Amino acid sequence: MRQMNIKALNKTTKSNIVTYGIVILAYLIMEILMRAGVVSSLLQGLLVPLCTYVILAVSLNLTVGISGELSLGHAGFMCVGAFSSAFFSKCMQEVIPVSGIRFFLAILIGAAFAALFGVVVGIPVLRLRGDYLAIVTLAFGEIIKNVVNVIFLGKDSRGFHISMKDAFSMGLEPEGEVIINGPQGITGTPNDSNFLVGIILILITLFIVINLVNSRTGRAIMAIRDNRIAAESVGIHITKYKLLAFTISASLAGVAGVLYAHNLSTLAAQSKNFGYNMSIMILVFVVLGGIGNIRGSIIAAVVLTLLPELLRSLNDYRMLMYAIVLIATMIFTSSPGGQAFRERYSLKRLIGQRKETKEAE
Repeated sequence: MRQMNIKALNKTTKSNIVTYGIVILAYLIMEILMRAGVVSSLLQGLLVPLCTYVILAVSLNLTVGISGELSLGHAGFMCVGAFSSAFFSKCMQEVIPVSGIRFFLAILIGAAFAALFGVVVGIPVLRLRGDYLAIVTLAFGEIIKNVVNVIFLGKDSRGFHISMKDAFSMGLEPEGEVIINGPQGITGTPNDSNFLVGIILILITLFIVINLVNSRTGRAIMAIRDNRIAAESVGIHITKYKLLAFTISASLAGVAGVLYAHNLSTLAAQSKNFGYNMSIMILVFVVLGGIGNIRGSIIAAVVLTLLPELLRSLNDYRMLMYAIVLIATMIFTSSPGGQAFRERYSLKRLIGQRKETKEAE
């Protein structure tokens, strides 16, 4: 029994090392290609958003795959992290001139505010299940986006001023500064994000999620997902563990928002950035990569982000080809025939057959 546990532990550890190794190897390859001048400026501009989407996909997989709850409000938590951190950085730009320290504090603030909203939303929402939970979390994301769009916030020598009408209603002094300008958002956020920071945040996200999944808490969360009644019968606190997973997922989405916000000169709460479509796109990353498969979420986020850009030369047909790739991948990964094909021609099976052939000879 002990030997079996050691083998399982080693297998898990090896799988985790491979996941970390893929991220680090991808970074090294991209750095080499960029120094060689092979990577286009368009692709270089996608690197930070790519890291953002990977963090979002991994964090959402914690809710959808590990906890088994369908959430469509992930873009809302991203929005909370983005605007809270951008507001902090804009206000502290002169007070904290060292960009590294300021950005580190911005990450903590974005994660904390997103976690706070995760708790506030999760306490009433996690009592729902299935489609009801998805609808309520979707509504939360839309509420956050629309509330941000009506906030006008500025500061002068008298302190901060806020209005829900327009910038003139705040009554700022002539030397006062508008920080959040309603639908126009925040302008002039320090550009502290880069590809290296994005990779570091991905590794931290993986470390948190993977260690949570392999811990006693993670096993309790998965037990609730598999059989709620059986988990409750052995003394597992359902609400506590579901709320914990939901809050950590929201906090990591806030970190992704921080990375996203500090890569833009102007941050606005638009539908394409923080709306319904963003939440659906993140869910597609999770489903396509395999629900509960952390490594698959990373690969799906990278492929589905780069694919439309790689097909840009076929402008008239690129979205058609994108849809065909999505359908084909889902059929290959989820249908009984696709699963049988993968099992039949998997690398492990082929290696095992070769070993058996050699032993027979």
